[in-house]
Amino acid sequence: MASLKDIRSRIGSVKNIRKITRAMEMVAAARLRRAEQRIEALRPYADALRKMTRRASEAAENIPSLPILQERESINTVGLLLVTGDRGLAGPFNSQIIRAGNRRAAELRSEGAEVVWYASGRRGESSLRFRNLELADSWAGFTDRPAFSDARAIADGLASAYVDEKVDQVEVLYNGYVSAMTQEVRHETLLPLQHADILGDEDAEEEESTEDEGQSEGHKRALWIYEPDPEEILARLVPDYVEISIYRALLESTASEHAQEAGGKVVEIKGVVIDAIFTDELPDIYNALAIELPTGDGGSRTLIPRSSSTSETIASARSRWTSPTVSPAA
Repeated sequence: MASLKDIRSRIGSVKNIRKITRAMEMVAAARLRRAEQRIEALRPYADALRKMTRRASEAAENIPSLPILQERESINTVGLLLVTGDRGLAGPFNSQIIRAGNRRAAELRSEGAEVVWYASGRRGESSLRFRNLELADSWAGFTDRPAFSDARAIADGLASAYVDEKVDQVEVLYNGYVSAMTQEVRHETLLPLQHADILGDEDAEEEESTEDEGQSEGHKRALWIYEPDPEEILARLVPDYVEISIYRALLESTASEHAQEAGGKVVEIKGVVIDAIFTDELPDIYNALAIELPTGDGGSRTLIPRSSSTSETIASARSRWTSPTVSPAA
């Protein structure tokens, strides 16, 4: 039987843990709200830029002869960017990106292509190194609140690798934020533009399917007045498109991380939460215990509990403790 001091200590420690976990939930909720606001503010601009780039690519008669716009004759090397977090305790947030990256790498190797790894976030970097996979480059230290300059640094690294012909194609995998309860792994192709997902944007195609139906390519080009030419506009838009696509992936990933972070912490402290439920029972047991203390003459004395009915209190506590209906919401 635990001593009176042990029970008092247990009650105090679990109550302190309750306070800490509630504070963690409040912090995670505040971070999630800020991340949601940032991604909601960016999405209209990112969608407009993607739509503009798609229209310019459709209107351009010839793709400009810029290195970043040149398509390779064959895809021999593919660069995979894994967007993860800097911290753990976020449920499957990091692990599902690593698994998706490994599956995609297996597909590429089966097609005869080599994989060059890139990672954003310390978790992705450490996971790839643990698997003895060589990293071409990595970026970390900003996943909690990414800035556009961070996305630009990643875009410069990936674009340089493509221009220098170190990779023939660039793909990115990240957690897309749908809601606080739903996040999904997304896989997009960034470069070359001819293979980019932007050209196969189903939503954009549906929006303009009625107005473009039955029109020739020349008529499509005439729908918009371009100044300067679509080719020059496309050359200017592509670097911005790569940067904004990566920035959007970073913000989507951050919002997903904060959403899963709270869930991950709840799972991590599941035992503590259950113990916290029992904390309500401990005072009953503590009040109902008849503690025998030794006296100086070799005898003992019994401390009368504050409860008027010891047996009823203990029986009530035991029944609530062992009842299958006890739940965290109780």
